[in-house]
Amino acid sequence: MHELTLCRNIVDIALDALEGDRKVHAVILELGLLAGVQKEALLFSFDVVVQNTALEGSKLVIIDVPGKAKCNQCATLFSIQKLYDACPECRSHDFQLLSGEELNIKSLEVE
Repeated sequence: MHELTLCRNIVDIALDALEGDRKVHAVILELGLLAGVQKEALLFSFDVVVQNTALEGSKLVIIDVPGKAKCNQCATLFSIQKLYDACPECRSHDFQLLSGEELNIKSLEVE
C-alpha cells in the first residue's frame, strides 16, 4: 500500500513546516482524481502515521481535484475520469492533461 508511504511523507513535510510547539488541527491536501491514490487508504494511513507525533489528533482534509484535459486535435476542454478516456468531440486520445494528478499539501490548520 503506497498510501502509507505517502502519508509518512505528508506528515514529515507538515512537521518540518511547524514553528515552535504549535498544535496542528488539520492538514489540507489536494488530491487529483487521476493521481492513482485511494482516498480511503490515505485517510486510514494518516490516522496511523500521526500517532506519537505533533500531528496526533489532527485530521486529514482532502480536496478532490477533478480531471480536466484539452484535446490537441480539436481544442475541446473536457472532464476526464480515466487517463485512457477519449475526447468527447473527436474521440482522439491526443490530449493535454490540465488537472487531476495533484497530490499537494495546500495548507495546515494550526492554533
